[in-house]
Amino acid sequence: MAGPPALIRIRNLEKGFNGKPVLRGVSLDVFEGETLVIMGGSGDGKSVLLRHMNGLLQADKGEVWVADRMLNDLTEDELFDIRLQFAMVFQLGALFDSLTVAENLSYPLIEHTEMTAEQMRARVTELLAMVGLENTQALYPAELSGGMRKRVALARAIAIKPRAVLYDEPTTGLDPLATQRINELMRDLQRQLGLTSVVITHDLKSAFAVGNRFVLLDHGRIRFTGSADDAHNTDDELMREFMRAAF
Repeated sequence: MAGPPALIRIRNLEKGFNGKPVLRGVSLDVFEGETLVIMGGSGDGKSVLLRHMNGLLQADKGEVWVADRMLNDLTEDELFDIRLQFAMVFQLGALFDSLTVAENLSYPLIEHTEMTAEQMRARVTELLAMVGLENTQALYPAELSGGMRKRVALARAIAIKPRAVLYDEPTTGLDPLATQRINELMRDLQRQLGLTSVVITHDLKSAFAVGNRFVLLDHGRIRFTGSADDAHNTDDELMREFMRAAF
């Protein structure tokens, strides 16, 4: 039986900066509806790989496909349309400090939909309920804890119903309880909304709490790819080191 289709296909991707290679021939599929976790050490190219998936970076060599469209050939306007389908949750949340929670969540609705003010208020209320932050509309980011800011950022990311969410270190800087809450929320939203998720993380316990499939980058090349069972049973020594750190 055939598995789910690939939403993202990456083939022989190479990328470097200032003459230093970062990605060295990466080929990878991201399947519809899965949560793919990309692991690796600092400088191994995790965030660089993530930013190719929505066209924020352009490949030096190789191809990046979203569904049936190759990003290499798209104009900036066409890339903009692709990016609307791929929400991104950044390490620090990237909320607008001068806007309230409601205004932060309304921002993508104003920019990318034709909702009325009443419809936007209803959508903001719905989004906050989904992330467990009811009645926080009037608060500013400075009045929120780190975990609450991450939840608002996630609510904003799904505001216009993307096909996929790209997470760049979603639990960085959080205490263990807040980290657990974010992990549970990511799993719940993935199930409820049928999202495709790609997660970059240094937090190995979080990686195995949220992921369906795992990729290990080593000096810009894919060293391992497989399920949690594959990871537990691998003979690859570097992956085994990551597993020992996680468990």
